[in-house]
Amino acid sequence: MTSLSFWLSAIGYWLSPAVGNLLYWSLFNPFLLTTSAPASQTSVADHTSVLIVVGAPGEPEFATNFSRQATLWQQASAKAVCRQVTLGLDRDSPTNDFERLKQTLEAEPKEGVGQFWLVLVGHGTFDGKEARFNLRGPDVSASELGLWLQPFHRPLAVINAFSSSAPFLTKLSGTNRVIITATRSGHEQNFARFGQYFAEAIINPQTDLDKDGQISLLEAFLLASRQTAEFYKVEGRLATEHALLDDNGDALGTPADWFRGLRAIKKAKEGAALDGLLAQQFHLIRSASETKLTPEQRARQDALERAILLHREKKGQLPEAEYYRQLENLLLDLARFYESNSASASPASQ
Repeated sequence: MTSLSFWLSAIGYWLSPAVGNLLYWSLFNPFLLTTSAPASQTSVADHTSVLIVVGAPGEPEFATNFSRQATLWQQASAKAVCRQVTLGLDRDSPTNDFERLKQTLEAEPKEGVGQFWLVLVGHGTFDGKEARFNLRGPDVSASELGLWLQPFHRPLAVINAFSSSAPFLTKLSGTNRVIITATRSGHEQNFARFGQYFAEAIINPQTDLDKDGQISLLEAFLLASRQTAEFYKVEGRLATEHALLDDNGDALGTPADWFRGLRAIKKAKEGAALDGLLAQQFHLIRSASETKLTPEQRARQDALERAILLHREKKGQLPEAEYYRQLENLLLDLARFYESNSASASPASQ
């Protein structure tokens, strides 16, 4: 296996200017991380779970579209071999999906390192004060969903693939969360096409911008946003939806056109943290090398990678020597992590 000297030599490369995707991919090649553990050693909360909620369709044409989106998410979940539940498609059960959603969230583990994905497909409304996701039975408001999700401390992604969804970002934003909305305002009330493009992107190999063999939430968001904008342009229509992504907990959100590659190059206000770093680390269908990691190893790897990406934003704020000294320490930590895992996976250690 590759030794620590390889990673030490990489530091010389990182001390030269590097930008964009090159920073992420060149450093974070996961091929060394090969230690795995039986699933029985970890709890349900340490593995990815997906909850797909299909809202009230209204017109038959929307029912077909929403069902198609749910099917794509189900296929992705099956390929990811993760726990998955779908609400809203069954015809024989009670139609009060408000209570079913609440109960399902109550039963979901709140702690752990496994990601929890909540996908909301359908229509939304906004009365100027409160945004709601339309369900069979009572609709669920952004405030209500925010309250139900408040106890969750595990990594959480909420894809609000419906019209008037922007206010959900404000209510759901928080630490260790990726919140995506199909609109930037509650007043964007027309049918949102973003959800269909997003469902397709999550299983489309072409979505993999950094070519690491897996599709991140950020990559799916960027492709779906671009395809949505292209739809309105080709049709000659005024765009009535503009998706946002928030993963730094500031509840501001960032549109796709603020990104260059996988990195946001604009900030909402002076001193605001960049969005996109956490969303890069949310993957539903993981690469072969990533699936060999234990949940704990993956969490540790993500933390180390994120620390380096965050440190990159300090360039220009610190004296040059101090910036590179701290960067070297972070790179050494990551190198030791790779070395430790490669050693534990070698035949001699078995």
